[in-house]
Amino acid sequence: MGQYLEFARNHPLLMAALVLVITLLVMNEFKRKLLGFKEVGANEAVRLINHDDALVLDVREDKEFRDGHILHAKNIPLGLLESRLDELEAHKDKPVVVYCRTGQRAAKAGAVLQRQGFNSVYKLKGGMLAWTDANMPLSRK
Repeated sequence: MGQYLEFARNHPLLMAALVLVITLLVMNEFKRKLLGFKEVGANEAVRLINHDDALVLDVREDKEFRDGHILHAKNIPLGLLESRLDELEAHKDKPVVVYCRTGQRAAKAGAVLQRQGFNSVYKLKGGMLAWTDANMPLSRK
């Protein structure tokens, strides 16, 4: 134990960096828990779509959607989501898989859906980038 204390006294910058990294990891875990929805990978998303009849919600902009999207995905850009929630009302009791390019916009959309009473919200981990990296099919219709 004495060696650890000596190391900490001799390397304050390394110790500060260690504390910062640990703090960021803990904060990230708490943030994930507080959001109230789960992250799923591409394979789990496919299972939800095929077996649980999940709605796939793409919250990217229209141009991004036209460049390629998950088959049968509904496109509502994040900026319009709250004003178009009535289009999703019939899906409140079904699983909803939300995605964007990387996952940042999808996290915000997931929080909106949770607040509006959607029961089973899932965010595609890594977004469209992870979907294409997993060699999953795209639709351009």
